[in-house]
Amino acid sequence: ENFTLLSRVRNKPYDVFGCWLNETNLISGNLHRIGRITSCSVLWLNNAFQGIESENVNVVKRLFKIQNLNASTIRTVMVADCSRYDSPDLLLDYEEQLAASSTCPVFDLGSDSEEEGAKPKLPPEPAVQELPDAGGVPAEHGLQQLFDGIMEGHVRPAMTETELETKVAELFVRNRTKPPEPNLLPTDSNSKTKYLIFTTGCLTYSPHQIGIKRILPHQMTTAGPVLGEERRSDEFFDSLDHVIDIHGHIIGMGLSPDHRYLYVNSRAWPRDCVISDPMQPPPIAEEIDLHVFDLKTMKEVKRALRAHRAYTPNEECFFIFLDVSRDFVASGAEDRHGYIWDRHYNICLAKLQHDNVVNSVAFSPVEQELLLTASDDTTIKVWRSPRAMRIRQARRPRPRKLLFSWLLNQKS
Repeated sequence: ENFTLLSRVRNKPYDVFGCWLNETNLISGNLHRIGRITSCSVLWLNNAFQGIESENVNVVKRLFKIQNLNASTIRTVMVADCSRYDSPDLLLDYEEQLAASSTCPVFDLGSDSEEEGAKPKLPPEPAVQELPDAGGVPAEHGLQQLFDGIMEGHVRPAMTETELETKVAELFVRNRTKPPEPNLLPTDSNSKTKYLIFTTGCLTYSPHQIGIKRILPHQMTTAGPVLGEERRSDEFFDSLDHVIDIHGHIIGMGLSPDHRYLYVNSRAWPRDCVISDPMQPPPIAEEIDLHVFDLKTMKEVKRALRAHRAYTPNEECFFIFLDVSRDFVASGAEDRHGYIWDRHYNICLAKLQHDNVVNSVAFSPVEQELLLTASDDTTIKVWRSPRAMRIRQARRPRPRKLLFSWLLNQKS
């Protein structure tokens, strides 16, 4: 109320993109280098209201410690609340989306052009990484077989150091994700379980995977012992509950209001590309794919949108924020436009013109037909739907005509 500083939260590097866990606690992150291309991301739970004098009361506590392979790091971090699943915003199936998208025009707002936007194409579906079965070969056995093959000369001698590190990382990632538990995704509407969702990777520094880690109720407070002390001595890092591989550079993520669906902006890698050097990621497409994942089933909704574009190369690629409301999803793009789609029919409804890259969009939390777009042209624009404008204009009292007033005065 009086702008007094309540707390300071350490978040380094800045692109960890910390987030709120609940109304009193935030999640932040630190990056620690372990080797040339290996690091560790530590995620912290912070009490946002730290007005406590006692040295015996925790205000910061370690939440998770996650290993980063092949120069990758944790960047975007968000929390999905499973208790909101009781009234999900269900999406239409693929056939209904396809039928609707072929009949809807795209309105280009803010420009003089009446040209309709290109119809979205159907990109190849990204692969969801399958977790290792209980009967599969453990990762440590696979590593041992690899090293034995090298020593015995069975592995081709032309394998470079970076190719070897990539092979090791692929084996390590199996040990990085634990098998899913039967009750991984609770259907109970009263469940207090939350999921930490973040961008990560295992093959290159480009964020190409989505990691999901369950946050249990007893982990949502800074009170009590430091989390992670229950690990065995050989479990130095926390394992992930689920990993989704996008097969491309992830440049944006957003949750639907019910936290049931995860929307992901990505730029695809070439099909069947092989990464031999983690410091040399594959080239990325100019088209931005907007994928939708159902967090209740961990499956991708059939249809992906491809209607907005980006042009920067992989090493210069930056984040483009998107936002989701009850009925719409919006995103920026590097083609100097913001975009709005209908969530349920996957129809592109409008293009919102700027003079430079549109980095971020945000729906009003009160009125979903009001959207803000922020651009490198140093402007923030506010957009309302035609329907909302008609309603606002109908509520305004109409001024009485001067001639009508004069006639009334003459009669009196």
